[in-house]
Amino acid sequence: MSDKKMAPKRPDYEGSDGESYGKPSKRSRMMEKDTDEYLKRRERNNIAVKKSRERSRQKAKETIEQVNRLRAENEMLEQKVEILSKELSVLKDLFLAHAGNVAQSERAIEATESRAPIPDHQYSSSKQKQ
Repeated sequence: MSDKKMAPKRPDYEGSDGESYGKPSKRSRMMEKDTDEYLKRRERNNIAVKKSRERSRQKAKETIEQVNRLRAENEMLEQKVEILSKELSVLKDLFLAHAGNVAQSERAIEATESRAPIPDHQYSSSKQKQ
């Protein structure tokens, strides 16, 4: 067996009273803030936060723009529905008036034909055909 495995574990950190702890104390962690690695990590994190916030702002802006476009489109479509409804109403009225006139005209023609005497020239032409 190697000596490394058998050697007693040394604690990484010691408290002010000489006791050992597994994690660094708050004071030693604060001292680490001056290291290059810490500063680089903070800088990368700050950049990532800025990017994230900018993306969030951009997404909110795009959402507002889309809402405004959809509201305008909706208003335009509602106006179109109103215009088409009025047009439909006018066309229905015209159709019903025309249909009523046609029916009335047909009844008038039928009534006139049934009461009208046959003109002389029809008698002569019907006799000639026989």
